[in-house]
Amino acid sequence: MTNTDFFIPRLAIVGVGLIGGSLALALRQAGAVGEVIGIGRGLANLEKALELGIVDEITQDVVAGTREADVVFLATPVCKLGEVAAAIIPSLKDGAVVTDGGSVKASVIAEIEPLLRPEVSFVPGHPIAGTEQSGAEAAFASLYRNRRCILTPTARTSGEALELVQRMWQTSGSEVVVMEAEKHDRILAAISHLPHMVAYSLVNAVGSYDRYEENILEYSAGGFRDFTRIASSDPSMWRDIALTNPEALIEMMERFECFFAELKEDVRSGKGERLYEFFQRSKELRDNIL
Repeated sequence: MTNTDFFIPRLAIVGVGLIGGSLALALRQAGAVGEVIGIGRGLANLEKALELGIVDEITQDVVAGTREADVVFLATPVCKLGEVAAAIIPSLKDGAVVTDGGSVKASVIAEIEPLLRPEVSFVPGHPIAGTEQSGAEAAFASLYRNRRCILTPTARTSGEALELVQRMWQTSGSEVVVMEAEKHDRILAAISHLPHMVAYSLVNAVGSYDRYEENILEYSAGGFRDFTRIASSDPSMWRDIALTNPEALIEMMERFECFFAELKEDVRSGKGERLYEFFQRSKELRDNIL
């Protein structure tokens, strides 16, 4: 995939893991980026990113690494985004565009927008893609291909900056969707945040089962492993998401509890017809996704 009329001369990525590293690789593959600066706290991960050709330079100094960037992509845990923005915005060059990949948008906007200078633009974003792996070694160029990326611009987001970030994600293979931050947070609470909470809870529930001396997780097969794969995701990431999107997440957790209680009662009362209807309705909804 090439896009010769779109080019970012200098891209700084704060957090060169699966998300940030894959963006760099996708833009490289498209010939749409010049110099890529990798920034992070872990030197070993930065050195691996350099070795793999994900970035051209590395630094642990976030201010120095972003000072001359045309685009800065923040790929840190959600609770760190405001802190990083506060550190870098005063020294960014005029015309720089800051964007992010955080899975929560309203709280991130509330933290970052008050820090902006008139000469620096912020485009809140969230690529809906990922795996349970993390670190530079997990990055791959096709991660965003045929996936959606949601952008949640505000009244302060310039049209030029929004267009640039839209084209950046399109060049990386994504379909770009623009929506309000609150809508984003409620949708993601349903389709992403809740499933992770359920997976983590399920692993804890089964792992703590003590009727027998042995660890029954050792008997887990395809179904359990497939369902709980996302419970191998970075705990710090999901801690931050739970802390920054509580209202929408609790709403969905309570909705899930209602359906689980219904299922529990049908099992207890042995209502085969109701059980079948419950499972059939779920199957049809799931099949429609495919």
